[in-house]
Amino acid sequence: MRAVIQTVSRASVTVGGEVVGSIGEGLLVLLGVTHTDTPALAETMARKIHELRLLPGERSAADLGAGILVVSQFTLYGDARKGRRPTWSAAAPAEVAEPLFTAVVDALRDRGAKVETGRFRTHMLVESVNAGPNTLILDL
Repeated sequence: MRAVIQTVSRASVTVGGEVVGSIGEGLLVLLGVTHTDTPALAETMARKIHELRLLPGERSAADLGAGILVVSQFTLYGDARKGRRPTWSAAAPAEVAEPLFTAVVDALRDRGAKVETGRFRTHMLVESVNAGPNTLILDL
């Protein structure tokens, strides 16, 4: 499981002209799933995201009650080492990835996090205003 986590002053996801998820100050999480990921790993990823001390004052979303916008991003497992056309073979197929994506979101909510999401398997417009900027890649 791989996540790109950015601190934002605001972020949103729009699908078909409708805003389906938005947050104010908090974390934008682009989340990718690979073939070997498990529900246990989803729980670990949620804990790490929620407790990551990346926000101002070295505080976490858990400390501040900050929003977390989680967006499915299979392209995090793209490989462009050969040629100019990336391969996506390391990304889990949607049937595997969607339940694990949902497990991360559910685990965050179970921890009390304020979570918004994009929409799985749709073309999304993701807007964000990076704050800091702080960006971290979390690879579990």
